[in-house]
Order: sequence, then structure tokens, then C-alpha cells
Amino acid sequence: MKIVAVEFIHLDVPFTPHTNLHMQYWLPHWRISQLCKITTDTGIVGWGETLPNYTWAKVPAGVEEKLLGLHPADVMWQDQLGAGVQMALFDIMGKAVGAPVYKLLGPKVRDWCPISWWAMDMPPQDWAEQCAEAVRQGYMSAKLKARTWFDLHAALQAVFAVVPEQFILDLDFNATLDNAANAVRFLSTLEQYDQVAMFESPIPQEDVAGNVQIRRRIDRPVAMHYGSPPIMTALAHDVCDGFVVGEGATANRRQALLLEQANKPFWLQQVGTGITTTWTAHCGATYVQAKWPAITCMNIYESQLITEPIQIRGGFMRVPEGPGLGIEIDPALIEKYRVDYDFVHQPRHVYRYVRTNGEVTYYLGDKQKLHRTFPDDAQPVCEPGATLEVYADDGSAHFAEIFDAVQVGHTVVRRLEKVAA
Repeated sequence: MKIVAVEFIHLDVPFTPHTNLHMQYWLPHWRISQLCKITTDTGIVGWGETLPNYTWAKVPAGVEEKLLGLHPADVMWQDQLGAGVQMALFDIMGKAVGAPVYKLLGPKVRDWCPISWWAMDMPPQDWAEQCAEAVRQGYMSAKLKARTWFDLHAALQAVFAVVPEQFILDLDFNATLDNAANAVRFLSTLEQYDQVAMFESPIPQEDVAGNVQIRRRIDRPVAMHYGSPPIMTALAHDVCDGFVVGEGATANRRQALLLEQANKPFWLQQVGTGITTTWTAHCGATYVQAKWPAITCMNIYESQLITEPIQIRGGFMRVPEGPGLGIEIDPALIEKYRVDYDFVHQPRHVYRYVRTNGEVTYYLGDKQKLHRTFPDDAQPVCEPGATLEVYADDGSAHFAEIFDAVQVGHTVVRRLEKVAA
């Protein structure tokens, strides 16, 4: 069996309407899905997916020519080929031998894999709407992007008012708590909520001493991304309770085996539509410590791109038993979403941080930079009543003034303004 054709198809898969209210200003380029279709001389076709603006390994340029004439089994463990290519190669080999992909990855340890809802930082009423929808769709947990520019107590209380008591939240701070002093002081106030299950990366992960202090003083599990600090340092200092794992098949397998020996749970984080989510289920079926709910962000898209959508039951998804990935790509959806571009830009905007005392600060409309700019500006941590608003370009002179002012060195603009009651 040899590879005779490799095709890449870019799709622009819309976010769900409510998700798009916020994601269009932060990560609109996550809408772009790059499908990989690989055909062999035996007629077997394999499919895979890469999010070219996020995934752990982008598909390298010129890979099509390098794959032609090769046997899929010879290259399917090469992570450097990119996520979509690797999925497609495993899909082919599973179909060739009449076995589901998980049988190629290792011994099966579970039939159902835990999976979590995902949402970016949002005001309280929007988090509540997201989590209520998660419950309706069968999820029992959500990983939420917790940020210090929101009143998190108000947000959590809004969520808990609309979900059952079994629904749990994992809060990902992406290091925005900045230091152990901030983290210990604020995270201790969240221990009153039984449904807050875990904290991810509260401060920079390379701050080993700070993370050790947090873990010793906070009564909730702490999760960190595998690899920072180096894994042997992380284990020697016991900086966290578990990890976030999300690379290629070879790297994931190596990490999963080490964490099995260390008895450290982890969640798989591999972002994409129903295609990537299915791949994640096959992986999770073979990793003993993949016990925390996987994060694929499938819920942010209006379509899973497959003919039989994945059903979530009690926070779990069933591992497919059909040959290969065990799914069929919907050709009508490919044509519906096919595009000739690979990036989507944000609408022009700035961020308006509003405090209850009327102090308003404007920031450059780049939330990735705001993750550092906000704590570096020594702003309060989750101050009661505080919120962050998008100020979109409305064509006004006021917007133009603010927009121009924040461009130079991401300068902030502070004003006293009337705050709505």
C-alpha cells in the first residue's frame, strides 16, 4: 500500500452565535480548520484535521511531495508531519486492518472518555448561558478562562444558579494571577465553592517556588501544561497535581506512560471539530491517566463536520468501534464551509476595563497581550463589580481618539467616566 494523493482543504467553520459574541474579538482565526485527505493506491482514504492557527504541530510546507509513494505505516508516528496528516495516516491504517484507531495506539483502558465544555472569559450572565447550554448537551463540567479583570465571584454565582450541583468548573488563569501572593490570597476565596474543582496555571509555570507554595496552601488540585518547567523538575518539586497533555501520537504516548508511573492524572487538550474530538477519544481510550475531562472545544463550532454528530452523555463520549477513526466526513459540509484563505482577523476594537468607582482604563484590543499587560499594570485581582467590555469601532471620533492613543507601546488610557448602575 502506498500514498498516491494528499489534499488539504481549508474550511471556515462558524462559531455558535453566542460564542461568536466574544470569540470574534479574541481568536476568530480558530474558525479555520484545515482538513487533510490522504488517498492510497488501494483506494483507502484517510481524513484528519489541523487548526493551523492553534494546533500543536502545523502541517509543514511541501509535505505532500514527501508523503507520495510511502507506506502510511512507515510515517504515521512522525509527529512533525502535523496533526491532520497524522490523524489521516492512522485513519488509513485502521481501515486497512479493519480495526479502530485506538487498537493501533495501545491497550484499551476505557470505553467512554470524559470530556468538558470550554468557554473563554465572559461576563457573568454569558458564562451562565454557556454552562446552561453545556448541561443541555450532556456535559457535566466546563473549563473556563478565568481572568482577573472580571468579578469572578459574581460569575461563579451566576453559573451555579443555572447548573445542577454535580456540574463542576475548572478555572484556567493562564498565569494572569501573576505571583504566588496574589494567587494564594484570591484562590483561597474560591474554596467556598464545592463545584470549583481545579485551577490551571494560576501563575507563570516556570515559577517553581511560587507554584509549590500555591499547591501547599490551596485546597484544590492545580494543573499545569506538561513541559514547563521540565517534567523531571515538575515531578521532583511536586509543583502540581496533574497535567495538560496535547501533542502528537508519539509525544502523547511518551508523556502518558511517564505520568502513569508518577500516578499523575491529566487531560488531553487537542482543539478542533468532531474530527479532532474523535481522535482525542481514541487517544484517551488508551492512556491510563487520561482521567480528567478532555478539552477539544468542539462545542464552540456550529458543526462537527461529521455525518453522525458525537453525543455527550453524563460528561462522557463513546469511543468509536468502527475501522479507522470510525466516522464519516460530511461532504456537503465541506463544500458549505470551503474557503481559499487560512486566517481571519479581529474586528477593530479596544478593551474598556470598568471599576465600580468610575475609573475606566482602555487597553489595546489584543487579549493575548492583555494577559501580561493587565497584571503588569498592577490592576486589582477580580475586584467586586469590575468588568471588561469590548469597545468596537463605531466610526466615532471618540473611538478613533482612544484607538490611536493605545497603539504606541500599548499605552493605557485612564479616565473617570460615569458607570452604569
